[in-house]
Amino acid sequence: MRYAMSDRLYRTTDRVFQVVACAGCGLLRLEPCPSPAELREYYPPRYWFAPEAGAAVRLEELWRRQVVRDHVRFVRRALREAGEDGPLLDVGCGGGLFLRMMKEAGHGVLGLDAGFEAARLAWSRNGVPAVCGVLDRLPLEASRCAAVTMFHVLEHVPDPRAYLEAAHELLRPAGRLIVQTPDAACWERALLGRRWSGLDVPRHLFSFRGRDLERLVAAGGFQVLRRKHFSLRDNPAGLATSLAPALDPMARRVRGLHESGAARLSRDLLYFALVLAALPVTLVEAAFGAGSTIMLEARKR
Repeated sequence: MRYAMSDRLYRTTDRVFQVVACAGCGLLRLEPCPSPAELREYYPPRYWFAPEAGAAVRLEELWRRQVVRDHVRFVRRALREAGEDGPLLDVGCGGGLFLRMMKEAGHGVLGLDAGFEAARLAWSRNGVPAVCGVLDRLPLEASRCAAVTMFHVLEHVPDPRAYLEAAHELLRPAGRLIVQTPDAACWERALLGRRWSGLDVPRHLFSFRGRDLERLVAAGGFQVLRRKHFSLRDNPAGLATSLAPALDPMARRVRGLHESGAARLSRDLLYFALVLAALPVTLVEAAFGAGSTIMLEARKR
């Protein structure tokens, strides 16, 4: 299997990459792998949700708070069952909305993001502590965290194993690791091929199937406790973006398109209608274990 693709969503480059499958294990990876300097060029400014003024953005922020509750419930259950003291570290925290909601629920939190502006926004907008850096070089003491979460992180980093090793060291004995990635074994990729938004060339260096992610987590010294194939935040929106990338609100904002208020609101509403239409489809595929994302809860072995 091989796809020839460029940046379909944000159009940061015209360069064509290959998404190829490993002949041995079938893992999908980007070829050639961009250098660190090149990768920075493919993450445009404001590669996260940053609320602004305007009715459309206020509606979008309200919607995001509702769908992020799905992640909050999953992680809070993991923390209850772990019974460990210590903060939750969210790797790739972006603007910090998830951490803010966890803090509001009474949990200690800390955010980490590779982007300085994202970490700054987490502090200033959502009132949660966040630092700029990378997990495998984070100066935190060992066995410090009750949980480490990585939502859509591992597919972006050149060495996912190093991130899992760092998480293993940071977690307390019964602490929990929560990881989520797109699932390349989903029905959507089988049907849409290179149009599937989960490939996200050139930012996704790997495209994991559920079994690939489980093997990786196990090799990092973890035991998988729970799997989830549906994310209210990600699955319906991912299908909507696959079908109509030009309507994706973040992509339009990141690309700096000039839109009148009315045009922006109408496109956002059209995209939202597409997300709602995608909801029953994504629920069905997830019920069969073929959802477009995979979320794992794991503990140290």
